[in-house]
Amino acid sequence: MEATEQLVCQPSDSFNPLITTSFQVSCILVISHVFHLVLKPLGQPGPFAQLLAGVVLGPTLLSRVEKVKDFFIQASAAKYYQFFSFICRMLFMFSIGLETDVPYLKRNIRIVSIVAGGGSILACMFGGPFFWLLMKVFDVTKDRLGFYLLTLTVLANSASPVVIRMIAETKFDTADLGRMAIYSSLVNEMSCVTIVSALSAFNSSGRLGGAILITLVTVAVIFVNKYLSYFFNKRNRNNRFVSNKEIFVIMFLLTCLSLYAEWVGYTAIFCCFLVGLMFPREGKTARTLLHKLTYAVNTFILPVYFGYTGFQLDVSSIFNKLTIALTVLMILVSAGTRIVGTLAACHYLMIPWNESLILALLLCLKGNYDLLLINTNPNPEPVWPADVHDFLLTVVVINTLIIGPVVAILLNREVCSAQYPTILEILNPESELRILACMYVPRHVSGHASLISALGGSPSAPIRPYMVHLVELPKKRKSKLMYHQLEDGDQYSDEEEYGGNDVLEINEALDAFISDTKILIYQSKLVASFLTINEDVCNGAEDLRVCIIFLPFHKHQRIDGKMENSMEEMRAINQKVLRQAPCSVAIFVDRGQTGFQQPHGSPCVQNIAILFFGGPDDREALACSKRILMHSKVNLTVIRFLHKPTASRSSNAWINDASHKEEEVIMAISNIGTQNEIDNAFVETFYNRYVAQGRAGFVEKYVSNGQETVTVLREIANTYSLFIVGKGGRGTSPLTSGMSDWEECPELGLVGDLLASSEWDINGSILVIQRHQHSDADGGFLED
Repeated sequence: MEATEQLVCQPSDSFNPLITTSFQVSCILVISHVFHLVLKPLGQPGPFAQLLAGVVLGPTLLSRVEKVKDFFIQASAAKYYQFFSFICRMLFMFSIGLETDVPYLKRNIRIVSIVAGGGSILACMFGGPFFWLLMKVFDVTKDRLGFYLLTLTVLANSASPVVIRMIAETKFDTADLGRMAIYSSLVNEMSCVTIVSALSAFNSSGRLGGAILITLVTVAVIFVNKYLSYFFNKRNRNNRFVSNKEIFVIMFLLTCLSLYAEWVGYTAIFCCFLVGLMFPREGKTARTLLHKLTYAVNTFILPVYFGYTGFQLDVSSIFNKLTIALTVLMILVSAGTRIVGTLAACHYLMIPWNESLILALLLCLKGNYDLLLINTNPNPEPVWPADVHDFLLTVVVINTLIIGPVVAILLNREVCSAQYPTILEILNPESELRILACMYVPRHVSGHASLISALGGSPSAPIRPYMVHLVELPKKRKSKLMYHQLEDGDQYSDEEEYGGNDVLEINEALDAFISDTKILIYQSKLVASFLTINEDVCNGAEDLRVCIIFLPFHKHQRIDGKMENSMEEMRAINQKVLRQAPCSVAIFVDRGQTGFQQPHGSPCVQNIAILFFGGPDDREALACSKRILMHSKVNLTVIRFLHKPTASRSSNAWINDASHKEEEVIMAISNIGTQNEIDNAFVETFYNRYVAQGRAGFVEKYVSNGQETVTVLREIANTYSLFIVGKGGRGTSPLTSGMSDWEECPELGLVGDLLASSEWDINGSILVIQRHQHSDADGGFLED
């Protein structure tokens, strides 16, 4: 009881430290928000504004005033600051682990490790002489190993939370360069934590046993979390999210693990990150954790954490020539070794110099594990002079305050000039494919999930699918419930009510798909007016840097197999997206009852046909098929339509040409225009790589006009479960002449419209692809 009263308010304190801590947090949030409003137009992200707010509020400026200092800086308030900092670290490291793209990290572990280690190794080489200099200047005589590890950590460590927020706020986290920087900083920081903890453990036999116990407890918590996740998912089958009580159980386990690690004498950073990294991604539990943590971490926890980092800075402690010179020297050594080492690693990996410089500067940012070591005494009694703490803290904060604005300017320039593949034709079939699938109602999920299943059928061709639920913004809020009237687990948010029961059905369908296929779909919801929702879709596609957008057709298949109009607004949105999209667009006509089914887990093989007439859209459709044919449950055939020669040919001529049949199948030579030459070269490349290897079929059909084309299409109508065709801007092509007479849906093109017509009683689904229109004008871009 006495200890509790002493913690709450000591007689020497002028104010209750709990009130002081709360008011400081509020001031940091308000001042950082003001700075962010001022600095955001200049291209400066939130972390810089939050650090600056802490510096302004701390002993460097406002807390130099005696009354402000007496209010904010109290002896007993330090316990509250330490506990609040511990909670912040625990939550955001768990959140970072939960959001980590594990497949990307596995594919690029070698690259990110080389980038992360390049600068760190060089920093460690210079750390020895610098440690000797600091040891002499500050007269460090005790625990030299701990001081050596602290010096190396300050020089070599990269603060992953600062790097992640810096990249996320510049909308660069979806670019390859941004993701490489994020995971390089994570590998760097986790390596520093592991090495320092391991050396500290082996230096003391008592701490070695504690490290082994922490490892065992962490493994146990990971397995318990997996069981709890599966149990909570089944228990809340009819709910959108798991309840707050169930989330509390998971957070309680994480807190117990973190407190135990800190009590033993180690940091809980790596434990929390590892628990989040190994947490099951599928199901309601992970979705609820992300939903609750993402907002709290990004808008409250990290801003306060960064602000408190700046609050600790006291420049008055370095106001002498020797300390200023050492500060400048250490910042130069830290940044210089990191930049030179990272540039050398990037040169080895053949990364462009401009991207290498941005990577190097991003990895120079500090302010997480290094600060934790600075503020933690290695022994119960201080063994180093107080000047060491102030000096190293000043180095970390000023280093980030100097490098942060510079790297933000470079990032903003890189975002404006960065190019990413907006068409499938130029994308390497073995590189990551980023797609955005749009849906309005639950029945759209199965069709898009089937496409994602087909496109992600090979581990050698990674896929990153995003699925967005488009919801019309209602005129007024449906519910007038107060917060205390909401059921347990519900969210006090208007947006959560949008979509009605559709959200639950969509979540259930996606959870089942992810569980069956192990393909993680990044799900989101877009609530906007249908008059402008196309702009939000296009902006989202640009921010996510997707290569193709999948849209549902405005008609759906009834039980009797006929197509029925669902909503005319959907058709208008599709037409707008086709005109404005920053990448290729595909409209999927789903005949799920009789047509294309999900290949994963299917007992039968799906037969898919690519209808190739020529032109950019058809080449884009053929490029899409490169991904699909990699699936073991897909049998793909390319059907190329060619114009039948007008000159009459005798039967003897056909017999004489029989020996050249294989050559004609490879490529039909055309002498009309550059477009045909591009088509022929593209088809030949496809044939040599896939058809000749037996991975796909190839058929040529010679037709004279649109009527013969229709006849051929009728012959194959019920042979395939999916037809892929380009939208085509063929104009007066003889292959489709006369087919526009019964055109009903121009957004599908002539062939797609014909196949989707109600007059055609076919079983197969149709995927109509339009290549990114602006890419056609950039000839040099296509040549690459």
